[in-house]
Amino acid sequence: MTAFFALTTSLLWGLADFGGGLLTRRFPALTVVVVSQAIAATVLGAIVVATGGWSEAGPRLWFAFAAGLAGPVALLCFYKALALGPMGVVSPLATLSVAVPVGVGLVLGERPGLLQGTGIAVAVTGVVLAGGPQLRGAAVQRQAILLTLVAAMGFGTVFALIAEASTTVTGLFLALFVQRLTSVAAGGTALAVSVRRGGRAVPDGGLPWASLPALAFVGLADVAANGTYSVAAQHGPVTVAAVLASLYPVVTALAARGFLSERLRAIQAAGAGLALLGTLLLATG
Repeated sequence: MTAFFALTTSLLWGLADFGGGLLTRRFPALTVVVVSQAIAATVLGAIVVATGGWSEAGPRLWFAFAAGLAGPVALLCFYKALALGPMGVVSPLATLSVAVPVGVGLVLGERPGLLQGTGIAVAVTGVVLAGGPQLRGAAVQRQAILLTLVAAMGFGTVFALIAEASTTVTGLFLALFVQRLTSVAAGGTALAVSVRRGGRAVPDGGLPWASLPALAFVGLADVAANGTYSVAAQHGPVTVAAVLASLYPVVTALAARGFLSERLRAIQAAGAGLALLGTLLLATG
């Protein structure tokens, strides 16, 4: 059961990332985040009402609230990085989010073993190589790498917080609802400020209603992935769940290759692979 739900998580996250990256090439990243998360929040609200999830309310929801504040920042940076591309490099680098739990452990007095130390070294090397020649004289690509690293730290923070937000299935629905509601409020505020400063919330032709199904898929796939990951972690070793769920960049990269025909330079492909390998070593350590 753990393997099934963890692999489902990687599939959902990978497809959500691919869809979010494509949508950000047509719409402002904040708009994609706010609309997709609002749709997910609406669906989650209905589930909470139907399951009586309000009975699970308690102090743990503060973790969900904090995750809701960190989430929009991570998604915004990540979608912008995916829009700059190439997705085959950006997505694997985002798996460095696992460094956050490792960092928390160090603060609490834990010391990484040989496997974890090797994973850190491999992952950092992967980050450097994934930028490759594009890090020199290509401001856009430097920006993509920086945005991805910020997103990775944000994702890691969200994962650590949401894991503490609930202990039951109904409580998980409530925690995810609070997280998404907070994300919509924070993202909506940022979008309003951007519009007041002259930014655009939608393209010149307005928001194409035909894009709503795609926006809904991105939001629902993202929240479903959080749910399936929690279930996987609750029914088996967290390390196994983390390793299998961290394969989501492979899904994004394959989607980018299949639908966008992206081609990576050899050094970039090697760097992306090392970043993913380092993440797996960190998770299994």
